[in-house]
Amino acid sequence: MAAEGGAAAVPAVVEAASTGQFQDLLQQPGRSLVVVHFWAPWAPQCVQMNNVMAELAKEHPQVTFVKLEAEVVPEVSEKYEITSVPTFLFFKNFQKIDQLDGAHAPELTKKVQRLVSSVTIPTGCTDGVKEDLGMRLKKLTNAAPCMLFMKGTPQDPRCGFSKQIVEILNKHNVVFSSFDIFSDEEVRQGLKTYSNWPTYPQLYVAGELIGGLDIVKELEASGELDTICPKVHKLEDRLKDLINKASVMLFMKGNKQMAKCGFSKQILEILNNTSIDYETFDILEDEEVRQGLKKYSNWPTYPQLYVKGELIGGLDIVKELKENGELSAILQGEN
Repeated sequence: MAAEGGAAAVPAVVEAASTGQFQDLLQQPGRSLVVVHFWAPWAPQCVQMNNVMAELAKEHPQVTFVKLEAEVVPEVSEKYEITSVPTFLFFKNFQKIDQLDGAHAPELTKKVQRLVSSVTIPTGCTDGVKEDLGMRLKKLTNAAPCMLFMKGTPQDPRCGFSKQIVEILNKHNVVFSSFDIFSDEEVRQGLKTYSNWPTYPQLYVAGELIGGLDIVKELEASGELDTICPKVHKLEDRLKDLINKASVMLFMKGNKQMAKCGFSKQILEILNNTSIDYETFDILEDEEVRQGLKKYSNWPTYPQLYVKGELIGGLDIVKELKENGELSAILQGEN
């Protein structure tokens, strides 16, 4: 496979055609996160997800992205019990740490982002490069207004206590981010000392430890939880805020700098040829918005263009407006 940008560049997505190549890719120096796509060329969704991986590889050059044809290297597929394609396995320090089944581009993007943020600097780095653990923990506890350190993820809790605290937070419409302490042993052990709290889950608000499940239950019973934790807007209110964020708002796959589908790319080119300022929202980054906006606007596909909070339409509508000479006037809010 030819490398882009010169002979020394690493291909965006590398292919493992044998067990030996697969093992070698897991052990690439300086790349502690490896994402492997078990795929088949006869499955269109696999081809689509290979394209998604190529885009992710551009955003995360420190990650090794691998595609492995499941039926060509059956011994690897059997070892990891691959029963369907596409399936994604995530490896860190040569160990499998996560799995994603199916063609779910937003979930793949989120998993890669989460795991990249939890990957520690390889031990081969110099002490001057390795970040101080205390500083790293401080950054993590302040990574969002409300941070939950738990076993697993909100979608897949891996202990009963973590499951209960997620259910309580969701019931009270608390907006929170999470960190899977199983994904990073250094954080798992270090946070116990940092916070002087020996168990998980741990909930932080504005970087300050609130406590574990028992404390959260007490706060819920007293009514204090609603005043302490940031609340999420109702989805309808959130969608209204988003479509009115700018006079011209484009909801698309990707952003101004990099469209992630052909339709989004075409509508960007049209808008960029006008003199109108506009903002974009990447619906691949937020599944709730992606699905909710379809119902809110009664428009099933993307991209979607809004002017002053009103839906104009998708690519076909924008093309028609351009051909009729009406687009500029509508973007300026004159119609």
